[in-house]
Amino acid sequence: MKEQGRKVIATNRRARHNYTILETFEAGIALVGTEVKSLREGKASLVDAFATVDNGEVWLRGLHIPEFSHGTWTNHSPRRVRKLLLHKREIERLVGKSREGNQTLVPLSMYFSDGKVKVELALAKGKQDYDKRQDLAKRDAEREVTRELGRRIKGMR
Repeated sequence: MKEQGRKVIATNRRARHNYTILETFEAGIALVGTEVKSLREGKASLVDAFATVDNGEVWLRGLHIPEFSHGTWTNHSPRRVRKLLLHKREIERLVGKSREGNQTLVPLSMYFSDGKVKVELALAKGKQDYDKRQDLAKRDAEREVTRELGRRIKGMR
């Protein structure tokens, strides 16, 4: 019986802070059996992960999936390079856009979709320190506005 829906395994929260997200893609990922078992336990880290395009194939590097606790000598290497599965047109578009400027491929999240592991991949541009400060100030201002609106609504009742 297939799983329905979307179960998030890991997210890369720092990616949205450090990068401006331009476009997102959903990609499959080629895994071995013990990696899937470890992911079903909810163990993975996208902290240092990034993707590269080599010879027309997309590879995910720096993804950490710990060894399966009940595994034997067939266990996988935790930081091995894993192939991402995308359509050829998507790969060609990624290559073209990443060569335009300072753009990189960053994984945003990893999840199960109908029993298969998927990676949400983003074409992103790195933020400078002043961009990060502006985003924080903007978020704080929006939070203060919503708080004030809430106070006014409560005061009217």
